Amino acid sequence: MGEVRWGCYIVKNYLTPFAKQLRKRPTDAENLLWRHLQRRQIEGFKFRRQQPIGNYIVDFVCLTKKIVIEIDGGQHAVDKETDRIRDAWLRANGFSILRFWNTELFENLEGVLETIRNELLTPSLSPSHQGREVIREN
Repeated sequence: MGEVRWGCYIVKNYLTPFAKQLRKRPTDAENLLWRHLQRRQIEGFKFRRQQPIGNYIVDFVCLTKKIVIEIDGGQHAVDKETDRIRDAWLRANGFSILRFWNTELFENLEGVLETIRNELLTPSLSPSHQGREVIREN
C-alpha cells in the first residue's frame, strides 16, 4: 500500500479505513470523553479521535500540543508490552501520553478533565513547541 504524508508523519493508507471503523464504534468511555473534547471545549484546543499517527491509531490527540490520550479497558492490563512499545515510539516522536482507565472516566470524569486541562496548559519542554527567540539589532 502507498503512504500519505500528513504533516511530518507518514500515515499508511491501510490505517485510515480501520480508524474510520473505530470512530463509528466507540466504547462508552470514549463516547463520554469525546463529548467533552470535541468542538474545542477545553481551553480552545482541538482534538481528533481515532487518529492514525505513524503505524498506530491513537484514541485522541491534540496535535497542537502533541498530547495523546488513551482510554484503557481490561485488554490493556494483559497486553502491557504492546502499549509500552507504542508509547516509546510516540514519546520518541515528541508526544506526551495520558492514559486513563475506563473506570476513571465513569467514576471521576471531572478529575480526568482537569488532568487533561492541566497538561494542555503546561508549557512544552520540546524545542519544536517553544517560541523562537527574536534577536533585535540596535
